[in-house]
Amino acid sequence: MTSLRDAGPRRGARGKVAALAAVALAASLGLSACGGSGKKSDGVFTVGHSEPDHLVPGNTTSSYSFDVLSGLFDNLEGLTKDGKAYNLAAESISTTDQKVWTIKVRGGQKFHNGEPVTAQSFADAWNNAAYGPNAYSANDYFSHIQGYDAMNPEDEKAKPKADKLSGVQVVDPSTLKVTLTAPFNQFPLLLTYPAFAPMPKAGLQDPKSFENHPIGNGPYMMSGNWERNKQIKLVPFPGYTGPRKPKNKGVIWKSYSSADSAYTDLRAGKIDVLQTIPAAKVPEAKRLLGDRFLPRKMGTMDYLGFPLWDKRFANPDLRKAISMVIDRQGINKAVYNGDYFPADSLLPSIIEGHRANACGELCTFDPAKAKTLFDKAGGFKGTLELYFSNAQPTYYQWMQIVANSLKQNLGIQDIQFRQVPASDYFSMLNKRTEKGPYRQNWEADYPSAQNYLENMWASDANRMGWKSKEFDDLIAKANSSADHQQALQFYNQAEDVAIREMPMIPLWTWAGQGGRSSHVDNVTITAFSTGLLVNEVTVK
Repeated sequence: MTSLRDAGPRRGARGKVAALAAVALAASLGLSACGGSGKKSDGVFTVGHSEPDHLVPGNTTSSYSFDVLSGLFDNLEGLTKDGKAYNLAAESISTTDQKVWTIKVRGGQKFHNGEPVTAQSFADAWNNAAYGPNAYSANDYFSHIQGYDAMNPEDEKAKPKADKLSGVQVVDPSTLKVTLTAPFNQFPLLLTYPAFAPMPKAGLQDPKSFENHPIGNGPYMMSGNWERNKQIKLVPFPGYTGPRKPKNKGVIWKSYSSADSAYTDLRAGKIDVLQTIPAAKVPEAKRLLGDRFLPRKMGTMDYLGFPLWDKRFANPDLRKAISMVIDRQGINKAVYNGDYFPADSLLPSIIEGHRANACGELCTFDPAKAKTLFDKAGGFKGTLELYFSNAQPTYYQWMQIVANSLKQNLGIQDIQFRQVPASDYFSMLNKRTEKGPYRQNWEADYPSAQNYLENMWASDANRMGWKSKEFDDLIAKANSSADHQQALQFYNQAEDVAIREMPMIPLWTWAGQGGRSSHVDNVTITAFSTGLLVNEVTVK
C-alpha cells in the first residue's frame, strides 16, 4: 500500500521535525477506500486523496489536510501558479527593515458564520498555534516571531512565561504589526503556509467542534461535518469577496488508503481528479488518459545524507566520490520511467535561485574521477550501511543500483541495507542513531531557496551534524537583505559552500503525475502547498 502523495519530512524554522502526513507514515494508515456510484452531482466534482490528520490550520503539516484547508481559508498571502506570493486576505504587507512588518487586512471579509475577519482573527489564531502546551504540529512555524521562546520553554514540563506572541500587536481592527526575532525578507512567503490562516472566535472557544466543521474565510465552506475516513464536502461560500471565486458548485474530497484503489476509481469515473498516480501505473495512465494525464514538475527532492559524527565520513573527498558514482540518469530511467529530474543543484528547478549545473561534476556520473577522490580520501574501512524506509519499493530499487556501483567502481564490498519501518525512520534520524548514508527528501513549506537551504543545511537545523559558520553567515545576509537579487546571490553563495563540502548529496527531483476524468476541465495541480487549484476547476 502506498501513499497517494508521498513527500518528505518537514522541519520547522528551528529545525524540529513536523509531522507531515505526506511522508511514508501515510503508507501505514488503516483507512478504507470509500466506494462511489459514479453518479455526478450537477457542478460538483470528486478528488481522491488520503485522509487528513486535522483540519485546524495550526495543527497540521499534512498535505492531505492542506488539500481541504486551501479551499476553506484565505491566508494573508496566496501563491500564484508559479509560486509567487500575492495579497489574498491582506490589502498590503510592508517593511522598512525586514524585521518589523505592517499588515493591512482587506476589509469586507467574513467567516462562513458571518463573523468579520479582522487583524485580531489572525493574532488569536497565531497565538493559539504558537502556545506550547497546545502541542500543535505547526507550532515551529511561528518561531520567527518575537515572543515565541517565552511561549515554548525548552523544558516542556515548565509553564510558559507568556500565552501570546509579544511580536504580534493588533494596532486597529485592520492592522497588524509583527516584529520578528531577526530580519527575514521571506516573511510574506512564510505567510502563505496554511498554519497562518485566521480563526473565528467559535473555533477558539470549541476546537473539537471546529475540527469536525471548520469555519473559514475562504471561497468554500463545509457542507455537513467531516465524514472521517470517508469524505469531506465543500460548497461555494456565498459571502466570499476575495479573488478566488469558485467556477464550480463544490468539491468532494474522498479518502483512500491506497493509491492503487484511487487510480482504479479514476479509471472507472468514480472520482474526477487524482493528484498522484502510482509510479507503477504511470505508463498505463499515459496511454489510457491521453491529454487527461497531468504531468508536472515538483519541488520534492531526494538526498543522501551522511552521519558526520562518524569520522569515517569526515573527509569531503569521500562524500564527493560517493556522489560521483551515483548514476542519476540511469536510476531515473530504470526506476522512474525517465520521468524524474536528476539533480544538478541543491534546489529544484521550480525554485527561484536554482542554477543549472550548480553542482557541476560532483553530480555527474564519473567513476574514474570518483575513484581518484576515493583513494585520495584514504578509502573506506568497515561495513557501509545504507539506510532507507520501507515506504516505497522504489527506494530499495535505487539503493541496490547505488550499492552495486559502490562495489564495482570504488571497491567497497561490505555493504549492508538497513530498511527501517516508515513509522520509525525519521525518529531514528532525529536521534542520530544511523551509522551510514541515509535517504532523505524535502518538500518546500513555501517556494523559497531559503526554505531548502536553511532548513536542510544550517548548523542548528541539519540532520548531518554539519557545522559551517560561513554557510550560516551567508544565509543570515540573504535573509536580511532588502534587495531581492542580492538575497538570491547570498543564497547561491551559501549553496556553493554546501556543495563544496557535500555533507548531503542531491539526487533527483520528483515528477508529479496526476490525472482527471472527462467530467472536468481546467485542472491545475501546483507544485506548492496549494496543490490542486479547486476553485478553477470547471465541471462539464
